[in-house]
Amino acid sequence: MKKIFSLNNLDPDLSALLLRLILGGLFIYHGYFCIEHMNEYRPLSQPIIGIPGKLAYDLLMVFQLGCGILLCLGFLTRLAVLPITFMMVVAFFVAHKKDTFQVKELAFAYMLLSVVVFIMGSGKYSLDALLFKKRGTVN
Repeated sequence: MKKIFSLNNLDPDLSALLLRLILGGLFIYHGYFCIEHMNEYRPLSQPIIGIPGKLAYDLLMVFQLGCGILLCLGFLTRLAVLPITFMMVVAFFVAHKKDTFQVKELAFAYMLLSVVVFIMGSGKYSLDALLFKKRGTVN
């Protein structure tokens, strides 16, 4: 009888797809939220790491939405996850540096998940695999 939960049956490429869809979907959601509430929150944005507040808000919105879409598609995955990682590092260590861990734990989780996506790459269920399969390695 075949073991259902055997480690031999687990597909790392399916795991990469699920992780990309979850993380990318969450960032699409956050980016869309930023667009929906731009008139409320953009004027309140404070400068961060030397970037003026309104520009920082715009960059955050574009990177969240754009990189989230790229992650879901599995296109330029490792490149797309870099701005997400950077945003979460800034959120965790700069924007929320005086907050308790409970306040900044979501940024911490996103930061760690983005590092995992960077390490795993996009997997075979991705546009990267479809477009760049001749190279032998998948982004």
